[in-house]
Amino acid sequence: MSRRLALALLALGLIALPLAACGGEEEELDVIEGEPIESDEVLYNVVISRFLNPDDEEDSAYLEGQPEPPPGEEYFGIFMQVMNESDVPISLPDDVTVVDTVETEYVPVETENPFALPLGEELPAGEELPVPNSIAADGPTGGSLILFLLQEQSTENRPLELEFRVPSGDTAVIELDI
Repeated sequence: MSRRLALALLALGLIALPLAACGGEEEELDVIEGEPIESDEVLYNVVISRFLNPDDEEDSAYLEGQPEPPPGEEYFGIFMQVMNESDVPISLPDDVTVVDTVETEYVPVETENPFALPLGEELPAGEELPVPNSIAADGPTGGSLILFLLQEQSTENRPLELEFRVPSGDTAVIELDI
């Protein structure tokens, strides 16, 4: 091997080594449903997402107090777990959206349901939602509800993605499995 080639390979190795280490600290903010996002010592995990049937016994509890959906629209539930492993309180995201492949954005429906994730509220240090031993934690989904009203045609524009800001201000994206 020529001396020039050996120096070039050595230089490439010296450049590649720090670059290989750069990705180790980076947060993964684009995942699929069921994979947690960890950002700033806060874990977000969509346990399950699905359309809700008002005539179903379980789903009627999630939809308590909600009017019948308008024609051409359906209720859609995202059940999420959030764990604040940091030493400081954090604000839960309040700018949550579901986006389809044609960039239609849906915002959460307000609900006073005991299963609901309290969007925009504070989650104290070391706490988690749903609260352990609550009806949301012990229910069939094991997550707190974010309720949406989607156009039925959105099922044709999949995958749907849940987007929200994490404490650092970056946008997290979770591809939903429907």
